[in-house]
Amino acid sequence: MPKDTSIKTVLIIGSGPIIIGQACEFDYAGSQSARSLREEGVKVVLINSNPATIMTDPSMADHIYLKPLTTKSIIEILKAHPEIDAVLPTMGGQTALNLCLEADEKGIWQDFNVRLIGVDINAINITEDREQFKQLLNRIDVPVAPAKTATSYLEGKEIAQEFGFPLVIRPSFTLGGTGAAFVHHAEEFDDLLTRGLEASPIHEVLIDKALLGWKEYELELLRDKNDNVVIICTIENMDPMGIHTGDSITVAPAMTLSDRTFQRMRDLSIKMMRSIGNFAGGCNVQFAISPDENEDIVAIEINPRVSRSSALASKATGYPIAKIASKLALGYTLDELQNQITKSTSALFEPALDYVIVKIPRWNFDKFEGADRTLGLQMKSVGEVMGIGRSFQEALHKATQSLEIKRNGLGADGKGYTNYDQIIDKLTHASWDRVFVIYDAIQHGIPLSRIHEITKIDMWFLKQYEELHLLEKEISKYAIDTLPKELLLEAKQKGFADRQIAHMLNTLESKVHQLREDLNINRVFKLVDTCAAEFPAKTPYYYSTFEAEIQSAEGVTYVANESEVSDKKKIIVLGSGPNRIGQGIEFDYSCVHGVLAAEECGYETIMINCNPETVSTDFDTANKLYFEPVFWEHIYDIIRHEKPEGVIVQLGGQTALKLAEKLEKYGIKIIGTSFDALDLAEDRGRFSALLQELDIPFPQFGVAQTADQALALADELDFPLLVRPSYVLGGQGMKIVINKKELEEHVIDLLNSIPGNKLLLDHYLDGAIEAEADAICDGENVYIIGIMEHIEPCGVHSGDSNAMLPPFNLGEFVLQQIKDHTKKIAVALKTVGLINIQFAIKDDVVYIIEANPRASRTVPFIAKAYGEPYVNYATKVMLGAKVTDFEFNPQLKGYAIKRPVFSFDKFKNVNKALGPEMKSTGESILFIDDLKDDQFYEIYSRRKMYLSK
Repeated sequence: MPKDTSIKTVLIIGSGPIIIGQACEFDYAGSQSARSLREEGVKVVLINSNPATIMTDPSMADHIYLKPLTTKSIIEILKAHPEIDAVLPTMGGQTALNLCLEADEKGIWQDFNVRLIGVDINAINITEDREQFKQLLNRIDVPVAPAKTATSYLEGKEIAQEFGFPLVIRPSFTLGGTGAAFVHHAEEFDDLLTRGLEASPIHEVLIDKALLGWKEYELELLRDKNDNVVIICTIENMDPMGIHTGDSITVAPAMTLSDRTFQRMRDLSIKMMRSIGNFAGGCNVQFAISPDENEDIVAIEINPRVSRSSALASKATGYPIAKIASKLALGYTLDELQNQITKSTSALFEPALDYVIVKIPRWNFDKFEGADRTLGLQMKSVGEVMGIGRSFQEALHKATQSLEIKRNGLGADGKGYTNYDQIIDKLTHASWDRVFVIYDAIQHGIPLSRIHEITKIDMWFLKQYEELHLLEKEISKYAIDTLPKELLLEAKQKGFADRQIAHMLNTLESKVHQLREDLNINRVFKLVDTCAAEFPAKTPYYYSTFEAEIQSAEGVTYVANESEVSDKKKIIVLGSGPNRIGQGIEFDYSCVHGVLAAEECGYETIMINCNPETVSTDFDTANKLYFEPVFWEHIYDIIRHEKPEGVIVQLGGQTALKLAEKLEKYGIKIIGTSFDALDLAEDRGRFSALLQELDIPFPQFGVAQTADQALALADELDFPLLVRPSYVLGGQGMKIVINKKELEEHVIDLLNSIPGNKLLLDHYLDGAIEAEADAICDGENVYIIGIMEHIEPCGVHSGDSNAMLPPFNLGEFVLQQIKDHTKKIAVALKTVGLINIQFAIKDDVVYIIEANPRASRTVPFIAKAYGEPYVNYATKVMLGAKVTDFEFNPQLKGYAIKRPVFSFDKFKNVNKALGPEMKSTGESILFIDDLKDDQFYEIYSRRKMYLSK
């Protein structure tokens, strides 16, 4: 049966601002879905309040509403578009599902004659209401953990008495494990039960027997209206039950399951999906399996929508789940659709992997002072990375190298823990760095049986770790000139980086790289093709690995490489790596636009990134995708293979910028602003000297590299002082100090965590207004794309401030200074591309806080507010166009406000104070007609509420 032709216009509900538990994976899903529907000639209307995403780009849908995700907004849209036939709520995470349910309860879909596609209300209700779900599973004979529902405090107490401890409390209708908790002892139960009841929008919790130490698995399924079901991917959590899957290290395909149990799990998941309602689309099912010979299976939950795991599964297999799910929602069946990668098999063909993927979450605990860092049922990570390799060990290493936490992989970098008690404690209380601590434990001589007893991690994984440790020990016996070729090849095949091997051999990374060259141990690139190479793939989506040399029948020695290099002019765009506070989805937005603009200029575009949640790592965004760590060794090998015209670094945030120095050193052309200009802006001392030359005011400052120097400077500069390290993003380590004791403590802290850093101390302009400007410059001409005024006073990081476009109370005299300073600095830095400059305004004098010659967090916001493709223009300028070539035509009625969104509710007792270090996880956009608007009045009246000194 082909598609339902009565569906002409579809409303897609987005997921809103990025919070912990609901991140860019829904931007990826929504973007894919919108493209998929439009391919079918269906008009798309989209609602989402997040300005930083590709999903809300004008090119993605026929009509985009950057409005709050409320039923009020839904009604406004449906009145404006009576042609909307259907709503697709499965692409926007829990936010979209909850909004869809609310609209259904209020009768809105019925009033406007809009039907639900991709899911049905029963499926949402059954899967979200813990009690209904449990009854359904009992009916269809799927095993579940003993559990009961409580809607009051008293009921909860009675259930606890019946089951005994340990227990799990899971609130209904929440996402990312919000409010969920393990209860080991009676004394903590009351508090955790109250929290759970409060977290659930319907004040209901499920209390179940804790399956601590059981193994956890997830399956991603797709189902069509004819009841065909395909299982796209089986994901095994390396961490056992008890740690939220979003905070677990996960592996695909599943590694430690017997085939018999795997088949049983498949059958149960299909049975569950077919029983929750009559709908066509995607589903995520989670199971627990007992770690003994019996391998008992217990179903945990089913989500009738695309999820974080479906983004991961899409990238892991190359099978675009959201794209196909959207076509199924229109009525297609799986056998009618093409596999998007091979273009020759059908979408009913289940993916097969001839490689392993490992996902590791990325945390940001340093931003949440006082947060409990132990991992548990409530998700705490802010992003994730994925490594692809020929073995678990290689994929694990590539994932750890992608994290950007100053580690080079597992072990061999001198940064491991060496204290027995500390290691045992970190294993016992699952910590964010447990992936490294397991290696430290083995290195320390702690037996695998003891590690298994504490962590309950399957012995197979621990043995893989042990093999890596034994290989490191073996290599450490040699020197660079005596290391056997087969040992070096084995280390590379197991994912060890050149700099780790250099550490083992006590030599330089460049010497290990040279030795590899001499011995012909070079990276080769393999295709992600969904079908284990049974059919030729049409999409260039690659990962790297190392292989032994093969000899052909003619006696020629070679290594098989599947990435063919074309003779076209090429541009590489470096991605922004894992999401984190200070560097979020807005940089992915910039990278995607950079890729598309370079393609418009006639270049073959190549994307390098390791974030599975984003649009930049979609297999058809760039002409070629290398799913690799944004880590020097990997990038350098790709550059040598592809020989591009140059590399764009200014779109991928601090991740890409940090590699500019290496690129310069190796003679690789940086497209756009030169490394020297980037360095000048980052080096606080050099930059202030430039401002002096240009006669531009800036707060009095001094540069210190020791605590003594800082204390001496304090006498000259006068408190309060703003302390800022160089080369950081998101205000990392910035603090306002008000006396010498605070200054000394903070400087010592900073120099311990970032040794050798140049710290800038400047006089903090108390009570100043903060503003910022973004501009495009071609080295001579400057066009200011937007000037924003912050509603919070100076001292709150720009990412945490409500920012207003255009400014609401800066006089003409001040605005002229901002424009003049912006143009002067952009030209003096020889900027080619984007630049962001931040200002403090006191007594009508405009002081410069800092300048960043790169894409900033605010560029997508300005582009959405004015309806202009600024990153497209800026990329073309980097590639040789002039600013004067473009006709700028910004359109904005009234004002746009960029509103930060925080995830403090995920952490009890956390310090909510705002200061120079960024803490927000995402943002929304709010349009107002004038300053009399109540919402503006409320924001303005609260502007000093959380200000910290």
